[in-house]
Amino acid sequence: MFDKILIANRGEIALRVIRACREMGIQSVAVHSTADSDAMHVRMADEAVCIGPPSSAQSYLSIPAIISACEITGAQAIHPGYGFLSENANFVQILEDHDITFIGPSAEHIRIMGDKITAKETAATLGIPVVPGSAGGVPTVEDAKKIGAEFGYPVIIKATAGGGGRGMKVARSEAEMETAFRTARSEAKAAFGNDEVYIEKYLTTPRHIEVQVFGDGKGKGVHLGERDCSLQRRHQKVFEEAPGPCITPEERERIGKICADAIGKMGYRGAGTIEFLYEKGEFYFIEMNTRLQVEHPVTEGIFGVDLVREQIRVAEGMPMSFGQDDLVINGHSIEVRINAEKLPNFSPCPGKITAFHAPGGLGVRMDSALYDGYSIPPYYDSLIGKLIVHGRDRAEALSRLNRALGELIVDGIDTTLPLFHALLQEEDIHSGNYNIHWLEKWLEQNLAG
Repeated sequence: MFDKILIANRGEIALRVIRACREMGIQSVAVHSTADSDAMHVRMADEAVCIGPPSSAQSYLSIPAIISACEITGAQAIHPGYGFLSENANFVQILEDHDITFIGPSAEHIRIMGDKITAKETAATLGIPVVPGSAGGVPTVEDAKKIGAEFGYPVIIKATAGGGGRGMKVARSEAEMETAFRTARSEAKAAFGNDEVYIEKYLTTPRHIEVQVFGDGKGKGVHLGERDCSLQRRHQKVFEEAPGPCITPEERERIGKICADAIGKMGYRGAGTIEFLYEKGEFYFIEMNTRLQVEHPVTEGIFGVDLVREQIRVAEGMPMSFGQDDLVINGHSIEVRINAEKLPNFSPCPGKITAFHAPGGLGVRMDSALYDGYSIPPYYDSLIGKLIVHGRDRAEALSRLNRALGELIVDGIDTTLPLFHALLQEEDIHSGNYNIHWLEKWLEQNLAG
């Protein structure tokens, strides 16, 4: 059993890991920049180490500083949370060289799934259905036009090293291909230092469905159902739920078994998420996230498991505490991401919290690092909290979400709370009748600014 774990992250996810450590009797170490000296994760951890100035590059992304913090405190393992270094294969390899356990998959698996083309090839080899598209990187506009003609328009051009919607452009006809191709490559180069792109068939009305998987690193894998994350703005998830309102039990069993078998064959260790576009009963692989997801609480809600605890157990070499037959869905869970942003333009809104009150009651969970008087720094992601609800069915979960949103108070800054109040008035939300384009169209009509 680990005696001490360092959390290489900040905010609500750092608190999430600290809580799991505390329940397991493990000491926790927080790292922080000078801008986060008063952050809640620093206050709650057993120890805290300042690792640099506000800039992420000089603090939360500084591998030497994080390893030094491990050596100073005697931490035997690192939990990366999500973002920052959580999917950095080089970081994992360096930790292995320093005899520090990374609570997550191997450097090899992170590397394979971190490149979109390699990931797609690997998925196809493992029997996971993929979106029709180019066999690899597409070097020229002429090659791109040939692929567009082969698969038919529209197509989407994506950065091989991409994420967060950057380096991603849609060409709806051959006339649009040249501009879309050059723009995608330019954005990819600026964002990732790599201008390689690939091309896939563009599905017109898909949903975003992701399957939570877990492996013991020794050939055993399970799936924990799916999450529907179709409500997105600029490819960023806003509202997530489990199980997916459009997925049948037969579809869940089919795609879940495919995913569980795949990670078993890989020998994958820990938590991961295999993401799909879903349209007309078919699943098409888009990527695998080799880490804990922001939206993991909705899966925990319907299965009653602690995914962080399980990550720690497996990293120690212990067996998973559950098998596939133990995982039975109970009810419905929904998460909304609350950001420090000013509507209607979603511009960042850091500042001092003058009042904060988290909702409570049956089936309500608030994951946040806010407190009265806390000053949100301007240097990091604008996510300030996740409100998660659980009900016996989807209707009860939506009703509970509406009630909890009414109780939540965040004063002193602008937030995206009004967005969720408005969305819960929409019939399409209550019926589950939406796809990945629904929210952006709704925003254009209702929050134009």
